[in-house]
Amino acid sequence: MSFVKYEQKDFVGILTIDREKSLNALNDEVLADLASAIDGIDAEKTRCLIITGAGKKAFVAGADIGAMSTMTPDEGRAFGAHGNAVFRRIEKLPMPVIAAVNGYALGGGCELSLSCDIRLASENAVFGQPEAGLGITPGFGGTQRLARTVGVGKAKEMIYACHNIKADEALRVGLVNAVYPIEQLMGEAMKLAERIAGNAPIAVRQCKKAINMGLQMDIDSAIALEPELFAACFGTQDQKNAMSAFCEKRKHGPFVNK
Repeated sequence: MSFVKYEQKDFVGILTIDREKSLNALNDEVLADLASAIDGIDAEKTRCLIITGAGKKAFVAGADIGAMSTMTPDEGRAFGAHGNAVFRRIEKLPMPVIAAVNGYALGGGCELSLSCDIRLASENAVFGQPEAGLGITPGFGGTQRLARTVGVGKAKEMIYACHNIKADEALRVGLVNAVYPIEQLMGEAMKLAERIAGNAPIAVRQCKKAINMGLQMDIDSAIALEPELFAACFGTQDQKNAMSAFCEKRKHGPFVNK
């Protein structure tokens, strides 16, 4: 993989988009590397994943405009489908995914962050969907996930007016969970990832499934789904060990993902 680096730290995976000279802009090669990195994740060992960008200027500054400038409609459709497929795979990973947004997250970068479960931002982060100013629409899920995250009105303002927002406003509207000085961002992302990884992996994954699937259902169907995922946890070794320890007023041992 030329443009993506992957590192494993105990139960936490760190995926870095490494195209710093181009502000980590996305093209077909970067998307292919992202897909390859996802293929290589050890789902048994990795209990939380962090996605970030190389350097201190950009998470992902957008898709590669130079590459898009000469695309035909058919090529544009294929590029959009490629990006959407990769981002949907990230969204559907069984483990939680944290976006550590270390600078510009514009266009495809904003859309990549939206495919993650949790977004943490550096103070210099900027979010936006500038596509309408370039004669196109968001193509990697921005019209759908942004509205679901910040509300329809704010999403339409950002998309129609190409209105970028800084980290403090992103926090205010619920686009990000927290904002940190850039020097602290990865440390804070690791703290959160390790805290997530310290809980029962099967239970955490069932929680993710319940939230993500439930948001696409009517409330009655979602409420019916929850007990099924709840029940599945009772057959696990982690549940038996943790509840026995609680009842016996002792600390439980490490979760074994079984």
